[in-house]
Amino acid sequence: PVRVEDPGPILHELRLRRSPAELARQRRACVISREAHTEAMRYARPGLYENQVQAALEFVFRTNGSPRNGYPSIVASGPNACILHYSANTRRMKDGDLLLIDAGCEWGYHSADITRTFPVNGRFTAPQRAIYEVVLRAQLAGVAAARPGNRYEAVHEAARRVLTEGLLALGLLPRGVDESLAMHHYREFYMHGTGHWLGMDVHDVGDYRLVRKSRVLEPGMVFTVEPGLYVDPERETATFHLREYSEDEMWERRLRLGMTAAKKLEDEEKAKAEKLVHPIPKEFRGIGVRIEDDLLVTAEACEVLTAGTPKTIEEIERACSEPPRLPR
Repeated sequence: PVRVEDPGPILHELRLRRSPAELARQRRACVISREAHTEAMRYARPGLYENQVQAALEFVFRTNGSPRNGYPSIVASGPNACILHYSANTRRMKDGDLLLIDAGCEWGYHSADITRTFPVNGRFTAPQRAIYEVVLRAQLAGVAAARPGNRYEAVHEAARRVLTEGLLALGLLPRGVDESLAMHHYREFYMHGTGHWLGMDVHDVGDYRLVRKSRVLEPGMVFTVEPGLYVDPERETATFHLREYSEDEMWERRLRLGMTAAKKLEDEEKAKAEKLVHPIPKEFRGIGVRIEDDLLVTAEACEVLTAGTPKTIEEIERACSEPPRLPR
Protein backbone atom coordinates (compact mmCIF):
# COMPACT_ATOMS: atom_id res chain seq x y z
CA PRO A 1 0.00 0.00 0.00
CA VAL A 2 1.02 3.62 -0.51
CA ARG A 3 0.13 4.39 3.09
CA VAL A 4 -1.61 2.89 6.10
CA GLU A 5 -4.49 4.78 7.70
CA ASP A 6 -6.06 4.17 11.10
CA PRO A 7 -9.81 3.49 10.60
CA GLY A 8 -10.43 4.02 14.32
CA PRO A 9 -12.03 7.49 14.12
CA ILE A 10 -14.53 6.28 11.50
CA LEU A 11 -15.40 3.15 13.45
CA HIS A 12 -15.70 5.10 16.69
CA GLU A 13 -18.28 7.44 15.17
CA LEU A 14 -20.24 4.46 13.85
CA ARG A 15 -20.25 2.87 17.31
CA LEU A 16 -21.66 6.02 18.90
CA ARG A 17 -25.13 5.41 17.45
CA ARG A 18 -26.91 2.14 18.17
CA SER A 19 -28.81 0.08 15.62
CA PRO A 20 -32.05 -1.63 16.74
CA ALA A 21 -30.19 -4.95 17.04
CA GLU A 22 -27.47 -3.38 19.18
CA LEU A 23 -30.06 -1.69 21.38
CA ALA A 24 -31.79 -5.02 21.98
CA ARG A 25 -28.53 -6.43 23.34
CA GLN A 26 -27.89 -3.36 25.47
CA ARG A 27 -31.40 -3.48 26.91
CA ARG A 28 -31.01 -7.12 27.89
CA ALA A 29 -27.72 -6.38 29.65
CA CYS A 30 -29.45 -3.57 31.56
CA VAL A 31 -32.40 -5.75 32.61
CA ILE A 32 -30.15 -8.51 33.95
CA SER A 33 -27.95 -5.98 35.76
CA ARG A 34 -31.01 -4.32 37.30
CA GLU A 35 -32.16 -7.65 38.73
CA ALA A 36 -28.68 -8.38 40.08
CA HIS A 37 -28.40 -5.03 41.87
CA THR A 38 -31.84 -5.50 43.41
CA GLU A 39 -30.89 -8.96 44.68
CA ALA A 40 -27.66 -7.51 46.14
CA MET A 41 -29.77 -5.10 48.21
CA ARG A 42 -31.82 -8.02 49.53
CA TYR A 43 -28.76 -10.17 50.13
CA ALA A 44 -26.35 -7.81 51.92
CA ARG A 45 -26.27 -7.66 55.70
CA PRO A 46 -23.74 -6.79 58.43
CA GLY A 47 -21.14 -9.51 58.94
CA LEU A 48 -20.95 -10.65 55.34
CA TYR A 49 -17.89 -9.96 53.22
CA GLU A 50 -18.00 -7.74 50.17
CA ASN A 51 -17.09 -10.66 47.92
CA GLN A 52 -20.06 -12.66 49.20
CA VAL A 53 -22.36 -9.94 47.89
CA GLN A 54 -20.30 -9.87 44.70
CA ALA A 55 -20.86 -13.62 44.32
CA ALA A 56 -24.63 -13.21 44.69
CA LEU A 57 -24.68 -10.35 42.19
CA GLU A 58 -22.65 -12.24 39.60
CA PHE A 59 -24.68 -15.42 40.16
CA VAL A 60 -27.70 -13.46 38.91
CA PHE A 61 -25.67 -12.37 35.88
CA ARG A 62 -24.74 -15.94 34.96
CA THR A 63 -28.08 -17.61 35.64
CA ASN A 64 -29.74 -15.09 33.35
CA GLY A 65 -27.44 -15.99 30.48
CA SER A 66 -24.74 -13.33 30.69
CA PRO A 67 -21.40 -14.99 29.88
CA ARG A 68 -19.23 -12.36 31.53
CA ASN A 69 -19.09 -9.09 33.43
CA GLY A 70 -18.88 -5.87 31.47
CA TYR A 71 -16.00 -4.90 33.79
CA PRO A 72 -14.65 -5.95 37.22
CA SER A 73 -17.34 -5.46 39.87
CA ILE A 74 -16.76 -2.80 42.52
CA VAL A 75 -18.34 -3.83 45.84
CA ALA A 76 -17.13 -1.20 48.29
CA SER A 77 -18.38 -0.94 51.86
CA GLY A 78 -17.80 1.74 54.48
CA PRO A 79 -14.68 3.82 53.77
CA ASN A 80 -13.93 1.74 50.66
CA ALA A 81 -16.80 3.55 48.93
CA CYS A 82 -14.55 6.64 48.87
CA ILE A 83 -12.03 4.79 46.64
CA LEU A 84 -13.13 5.33 43.04
CA HIS A 85 -11.86 2.09 41.50
CA TYR A 86 -11.71 -0.12 44.57
CA SER A 87 -11.61 -3.75 43.46
CA ALA A 88 -10.34 -5.92 46.33
CA ASN A 89 -13.89 -6.62 47.58
CA THR A 90 -12.52 -8.34 50.70
CA ARG A 91 -13.73 -6.21 53.63
CA ARG A 92 -16.19 -7.56 56.18
CA MET A 93 -19.19 -5.26 56.25
CA LYS A 94 -20.26 -3.61 59.49
CA ASP A 95 -23.56 -2.42 60.87
CA GLY A 96 -23.97 1.20 59.79
CA ASP A 97 -21.91 0.87 56.60
CA LEU A 98 -23.01 2.04 53.20
CA LEU A 99 -22.30 -0.36 50.35
CA LEU A 100 -21.47 1.08 46.92
CA ILE A 101 -21.82 -1.42 44.07
CA ASP A 102 -20.68 -0.48 40.57
CA ALA A 103 -21.32 -3.51 38.36
CA GLY A 104 -22.86 -4.52 35.06
CA CYS A 105 -23.09 -7.62 32.95
CA GLU A 106 -22.44 -8.12 29.27
CA TRP A 107 -24.98 -9.49 26.81
CA GLY A 108 -24.25 -9.97 23.13
CA TYR A 109 -20.96 -8.08 23.58
CA HIS A 110 -22.78 -5.00 24.95
CA SER A 111 -22.32 -3.89 28.54
CA ALA A 112 -24.54 -2.38 31.19
CA ASP A 113 -23.10 -0.11 33.88
CA ILE A 114 -25.09 0.53 37.07
CA THR A 115 -24.04 1.98 40.42
CA ARG A 116 -26.18 1.96 43.52
CA THR A 117 -25.32 2.84 47.11
CA PHE A 118 -27.35 1.47 50.00
CA PRO A 119 -27.12 0.79 53.76
CA VAL A 120 -25.95 -2.69 54.69
CA ASN A 121 -28.41 -2.81 57.60
CA GLY A 122 -31.26 -1.49 55.45
CA ARG A 123 -31.59 1.99 56.99
CA PHE A 124 -29.77 5.22 56.12
CA THR A 125 -28.40 7.29 58.99
CA ALA A 126 -29.17 11.02 58.95
CA PRO A 127 -25.72 12.02 57.56
CA GLN A 128 -25.84 9.22 54.96
CA ARG A 129 -29.33 10.31 53.94
CA ALA A 130 -28.19 13.94 53.61
CA ILE A 131 -25.30 13.07 51.27
CA TYR A 132 -27.40 10.57 49.34
CA GLU A 133 -30.19 13.05 48.69
CA VAL A 134 -27.71 15.58 47.26
CA VAL A 135 -26.29 12.97 44.88
CA LEU A 136 -29.77 11.80 43.88
CA ARG A 137 -30.90 15.34 43.06
CA ALA A 138 -27.73 15.83 41.01
CA GLN A 139 -28.26 12.57 39.15
CA LEU A 140 -31.85 13.46 38.32
CA ALA A 141 -30.72 16.90 37.13
CA GLY A 142 -28.15 15.26 34.86
CA VAL A 143 -30.78 12.90 33.45
CA ALA A 144 -33.13 15.83 32.83
CA ALA A 145 -30.40 17.63 30.85
CA ALA A 146 -29.82 14.61 28.60
CA ARG A 147 -31.91 15.65 25.62
CA PRO A 148 -31.29 15.55 21.86
CA GLY A 149 -29.85 18.88 20.77
CA ASN A 150 -28.23 19.59 24.14
CA ARG A 151 -24.47 19.40 24.38
CA TYR A 152 -22.93 16.51 26.26
CA GLU A 153 -21.36 18.88 28.79
CA ALA A 154 -24.84 20.17 29.75
CA VAL A 155 -25.35 16.93 31.67
CA HIS A 156 -22.18 17.47 33.70
CA GLU A 157 -22.95 21.15 34.27
CA ALA A 158 -26.43 20.38 35.59
CA ALA A 159 -25.16 17.70 37.96
CA ARG A 160 -22.19 19.64 39.31
CA ARG A 161 -24.34 22.70 40.05
CA VAL A 162 -26.72 20.64 42.17
CA LEU A 163 -23.79 18.92 43.90
CA THR A 164 -22.21 22.29 44.65
CA GLU A 165 -25.47 23.66 46.07
CA GLY A 166 -25.78 20.58 48.26
CA LEU A 167 -22.18 20.67 49.46
CA LEU A 168 -22.61 24.31 50.43
CA ALA A 169 -25.83 23.57 52.33
CA LEU A 170 -24.08 20.77 54.25
CA GLY A 171 -21.20 23.03 55.29
CA LEU A 172 -18.60 21.30 53.13
CA LEU A 173 -17.72 24.34 50.97
CA PRO A 174 -16.47 27.75 52.17
CA ARG A 175 -17.74 30.00 49.35
CA GLY A 176 -20.96 30.60 47.39
CA VAL A 177 -22.29 28.42 44.58
CA ASP A 178 -21.08 30.44 41.58
CA GLU A 179 -17.65 31.05 43.07
CA SER A 180 -17.29 27.40 44.06
CA LEU A 181 -18.23 26.33 40.54
CA ALA A 182 -15.81 28.77 38.92
CA MET A 183 -12.98 27.55 41.16
CA HIS A 184 -13.99 23.88 40.93
CA HIS A 185 -14.15 23.57 44.70
CA TYR A 186 -16.64 20.71 44.36
CA ARG A 187 -13.75 18.60 43.04
CA GLU A 188 -12.53 18.08 46.60
CA PHE A 189 -15.47 15.69 46.93
CA TYR A 190 -16.35 14.90 43.30
CA MET A 191 -13.28 14.21 41.23
CA HIS A 192 -14.62 12.52 38.10
CA GLY A 193 -16.87 13.29 35.16
CA THR A 194 -20.61 12.74 35.18
CA GLY A 195 -20.63 9.98 32.58
CA HIS A 196 -19.15 8.23 29.56
CA TRP A 197 -20.22 6.52 26.36
CA LEU A 198 -21.44 2.96 26.85
CA GLY A 199 -21.62 0.09 24.38
CA MET A 200 -19.31 -2.74 23.38
CA ASP A 201 -16.82 -1.30 25.86
CA VAL A 202 -17.97 -0.05 29.23
CA HIS A 203 -16.05 3.17 28.53
CA ASP A 204 -16.90 3.12 24.87
CA VAL A 205 -15.15 4.90 22.03
CA GLY A 206 -16.17 8.21 20.48
CA ASP A 207 -15.12 11.83 20.87
CA TYR A 208 -16.74 13.97 23.54
CA ARG A 209 -15.72 17.20 21.83
CA LEU A 210 -15.92 18.16 18.14
CA VAL A 211 -14.30 21.29 16.69
CA ARG A 212 -13.19 22.10 20.25
CA LYS A 213 -16.75 22.16 21.59
CA SER A 214 -18.73 19.59 23.54
CA ARG A 215 -20.60 17.48 21.01
CA VAL A 216 -24.36 17.61 20.56
CA LEU A 217 -26.39 14.64 21.77
CA GLU A 218 -28.11 12.73 18.97
CA PRO A 219 -30.68 9.92 18.88
CA GLY A 220 -29.10 6.49 19.25
CA MET A 221 -26.31 7.55 21.60
CA VAL A 222 -26.00 5.63 24.89
CA PHE A 223 -24.12 6.98 27.89
CA THR A 224 -24.07 6.94 31.68
CA VAL A 225 -25.01 9.60 34.21
CA GLU A 226 -23.14 8.95 37.46
CA PRO A 227 -22.46 11.82 39.87
CA GLY A 228 -21.10 11.03 43.30
CA LEU A 229 -19.70 12.49 46.51
CA TYR A 230 -16.77 11.02 48.42
CA VAL A 231 -15.72 12.33 51.82
CA ASP A 232 -12.32 10.95 52.82
CA PRO A 233 -12.54 9.27 56.25
CA GLU A 234 -9.09 10.53 57.28
CA ARG A 235 -9.41 14.21 56.32
CA GLU A 236 -10.41 16.71 58.97
CA THR A 237 -10.01 19.68 56.63
CA ALA A 238 -10.11 20.43 52.91
CA THR A 239 -7.77 22.89 51.19
CA PHE A 240 -9.41 25.01 48.51
CA HIS A 241 -7.41 26.95 45.91
CA LEU A 242 -8.80 30.42 45.22
CA ARG A 243 -8.27 30.28 41.47
CA GLU A 244 -10.84 30.29 38.68
CA TYR A 245 -10.72 27.39 36.28
CA SER A 246 -12.09 27.40 32.72
CA GLU A 247 -12.87 24.08 31.01
CA ASP A 248 -12.57 25.63 27.54
CA GLU A 249 -9.22 27.26 28.35
CA MET A 250 -7.99 23.98 29.79
CA TRP A 251 -8.83 22.10 26.58
CA GLU A 252 -7.30 24.81 24.39
CA ARG A 253 -4.10 24.69 26.41
CA ARG A 254 -3.91 20.91 26.25
CA LEU A 255 -4.40 20.96 22.50
CA ARG A 256 -1.72 23.61 22.11
CA LEU A 257 0.90 22.33 24.57
CA GLY A 258 0.09 18.65 24.88
CA MET A 259 -1.32 16.91 27.94
CA THR A 260 1.91 16.57 29.95
CA ALA A 261 3.09 20.17 29.56
CA ALA A 262 -0.39 21.59 30.13
CA LYS A 263 -0.89 19.52 33.28
CA LYS A 264 2.47 20.68 34.63
CA LEU A 265 1.50 24.31 34.04
CA GLU A 266 -1.88 23.78 35.72
CA ASP A 267 -0.16 22.29 38.78
CA GLU A 268 2.24 25.24 38.95
CA GLU A 269 -0.62 27.74 38.80
CA LYS A 270 -2.50 25.83 41.45
CA ALA A 271 0.53 25.81 43.76
CA LYS A 272 0.86 29.61 43.48
CA ALA A 273 -2.81 30.32 44.18
CA GLU A 274 -4.10 31.57 47.51
CA LYS A 275 -5.48 28.76 49.66
CA LEU A 276 -8.34 28.44 52.11
CA VAL A 277 -8.53 25.63 54.67
CA HIS A 278 -12.04 24.57 55.62
CA PRO A 279 -13.15 22.01 58.24
CA ILE A 280 -14.97 18.85 57.16
CA PRO A 281 -17.87 18.02 59.50
CA LYS A 282 -17.09 14.78 61.32
CA GLU A 283 -20.47 13.19 60.65
CA PHE A 284 -19.82 13.12 56.88
CA ARG A 285 -16.32 11.65 56.94
CA GLY A 286 -16.08 8.23 55.36
CA ILE A 287 -19.31 8.51 53.37
CA GLY A 288 -19.08 7.67 49.67
CA VAL A 289 -22.13 7.71 47.39
CA ARG A 290 -22.49 7.28 43.63
CA ILE A 291 -25.67 6.75 41.60
CA GLU A 292 -25.39 5.63 37.97
CA ASP A 293 -27.92 4.88 35.24
CA ASP A 294 -27.60 4.14 31.52
CA LEU A 295 -29.39 6.49 29.10
CA LEU A 296 -30.44 6.24 25.47
CA VAL A 297 -31.00 9.48 23.56
CA THR A 298 -34.25 9.22 21.60
CA ALA A 299 -35.81 11.51 18.99
CA GLU A 300 -37.52 13.71 21.57
CA ALA A 301 -36.04 12.92 24.99
CA CYS A 302 -34.01 10.19 26.66
CA GLU A 303 -34.85 6.74 27.94
CA VAL A 304 -33.34 5.43 31.17
CA LEU A 305 -32.40 1.88 30.19
CA THR A 306 -31.75 0.93 33.81
CA ALA A 307 -35.05 2.29 35.15
CA GLY A 308 -36.56 0.09 37.83
CA THR A 309 -33.33 -0.39 39.75
CA PRO A 310 -34.19 0.90 43.25
CA LYS A 311 -32.89 4.45 43.52
CA THR A 312 -34.88 6.64 45.89
CA ILE A 313 -34.28 6.18 49.61
CA GLU A 314 -37.75 4.67 50.00
CA GLU A 315 -37.20 2.20 47.13
CA ILE A 316 -33.81 1.17 48.46
CA GLU A 317 -34.93 0.64 52.04
CA ARG A 318 -37.90 -1.38 50.77
CA ALA A 319 -35.64 -3.61 48.66
CA CYS A 320 -33.22 -4.06 51.56
CA SER A 321 -36.11 -5.23 53.77
CA GLU A 322 -37.14 -8.00 51.37
CA PRO A 323 -35.86 -11.57 51.89
CA PRO A 324 -33.11 -12.60 49.48
CA ARG A 325 -33.92 -15.09 46.75
CA LEU A 326 -30.48 -16.67 47.11
CA PRO A 327 -29.34 -18.54 50.24
CA ARG A 328 -26.73 -16.77 52.36
